[in-house]
Amino acid sequence: MGFKSFAGKTVITFNDGITGVVGPNGCGKSNIVDAIRWVLGEQRYSVLRSDKMEDVIFNGTKTRKPINVAEVSLTVENSKEILPMEYTEVTITRRVFRSGESEYMINRNVCRLKDILSLFMDTGMGAHAYSVIELKMVETILSEREEDRRGLFEEASGVTRYKVRRKEANRRLKDVEADILRVNDIIDEVEKKVRSLERQAKKPRATRSTPAGYRNSKSRSWKESMPGCTTV
Repeated sequence: MGFKSFAGKTVITFNDGITGVVGPNGCGKSNIVDAIRWVLGEQRYSVLRSDKMEDVIFNGTKTRKPINVAEVSLTVENSKEILPMEYTEVTITRRVFRSGESEYMINRNVCRLKDILSLFMDTGMGAHAYSVIELKMVETILSEREEDRRGLFEEASGVTRYKVRRKEANRRLKDVEADILRVNDIIDEVEKKVRSLERQAKKPRATRSTPAGYRNSKSRSWKESMPGCTTV
């Protein structure tokens, strides 16, 4: 509802087999594909054929007023437990407001974008997977460069999830190493201050002990120099 050319609530059912969407140019066929990409977590404006995310909201016509929110829900049949959830049906929802705020939900429970991306990872149904193949992706598959084809094959083989986890673990390790370096720098600085304070604390004690010794030494020298005086 409110997504691009779909001003009102529109329900599209994809049954078993092949479902074809037929219509003249400009009727909104591509907007259905954009809606699927968008609800799966697509963040690139260019892929959605927009200049900014708020452009996906229905902007009004001569007969209908603009809408302030766009919402798309996608219900996936999960009886084979392809998605790592116990529900036989999983519904993901995404909303965006003209203010720029966004909401994500799984089975009407508020969640994060990260949760949706993780849910569909290695299923072939993600925003960047092969569930939606456009002309550019066909060129990528047929490309001679291994880097261009690797992403699709990794998604199909189910290793993307583990690569993402490894990348996240490496990032956390780097953060820990950086924290350790900062702690060591703080320890070195504190130790320098402690040594400096110890040196400063010793100076007053030496100053207090010097005059008495100096007076005793001067007294003995004066008595020895006087005739008839002996030093005790």
